[in-house]
Amino acid sequence: MASHTLAAFTSHPLIDSIVIVVHPDDIATDLWPADTGGAIVAGGETRTASVRAGLAALAGRVDHVLIHDVARPLISHAVIDRVIAALKSSDAAAPAIAVTDALWHGKDNTVVGTQDRTGVYRAQTPQGFDLAKIIAAHETANADAADDVEIARLAGITVTIVEGDPANVKITGPEDFNRAERLLQERSETPMDIRVGNGFDVHRFGSGDHVILCGVTIPHSRGLQGHSDADVGLHTITDAIYGALSEGDIGRHFPPTDPQWKGAASGTFLTHAADLAASRGFRISNIDCTLICEFPKIAPHAADMQKEVARITNTEPSRISVKATTTEKLGFPGRGEGIACMATVTLIAP
Repeated sequence: MASHTLAAFTSHPLIDSIVIVVHPDDIATDLWPADTGGAIVAGGETRTASVRAGLAALAGRVDHVLIHDVARPLISHAVIDRVIAALKSSDAAAPAIAVTDALWHGKDNTVVGTQDRTGVYRAQTPQGFDLAKIIAAHETANADAADDVEIARLAGITVTIVEGDPANVKITGPEDFNRAERLLQERSETPMDIRVGNGFDVHRFGSGDHVILCGVTIPHSRGLQGHSDADVGLHTITDAIYGALSEGDIGRHFPPTDPQWKGAASGTFLTHAADLAASRGFRISNIDCTLICEFPKIAPHAADMQKEVARITNTEPSRISVKATTTEKLGFPGRGEGIACMATVTLIAP
């Protein structure tokens, strides 16, 4: 069980290190991998005490922490991604599943009342936090808590709920091992869905004093022409995502004949494409975008473009590539008549 849990985190590209909290008698065993980049520490007599020991081992080393129950061995990268993404704008985030069953109050094997299930969730892990704030919350907590979300809330920290996973089960009793084994078998029999999409777009130069490329405004002696803001970079990336989803091109979703899109910011289009991918269970593995032009110079702005594409698509900047090339003075880009762009996007659904 522990090996499956650890594998999910050690294989995730955004996890820097792992602190394993175990019973003092188990520290010396050879059950734990040596390449987690973290440490193995002894836990306490309660769950809260054990978490505090793990947090102490991380203090001052990182900005954010995910706290996960090793008894949830079927945690997926998609859930981890959602928690990490939420931490960009929140001090705490945790996955949960909305309760859909009817809820009863019982006594002596008899139903004595019902409970409204509106707004009721089944909590899961990993639960993510700003490290300094969750350490401070633990220092002021007086009693053992069911989980770290409870401790965070007692300290006044707002916790964002992200979508959990029904397969992210917690193993508590013997029957749970059988269920987990079945889910692992199903997962091994279901191949990962990997989609690759390509995009290509061109915009000609016209009058203006700036261009917008990959969401970044660059002063220039001419502007790009288009129905929207003519951001050829974001248009191309958007088309690549639609292509991976077999959803046609940007014109299908945002027709140029529709006046509401005249002058629109192209981030709106890319947000729609990224949200559509997420709604179908895909995450963006990487985006590779190449702008083809003689001018303006892209290199001084490439890092800002990378960050902006990452922000719009809710993707880590390390998964975004923005670069440029020329055509050695050949063709319409070489003659300075416009800018072309090509992009490739990879989508993955576990």
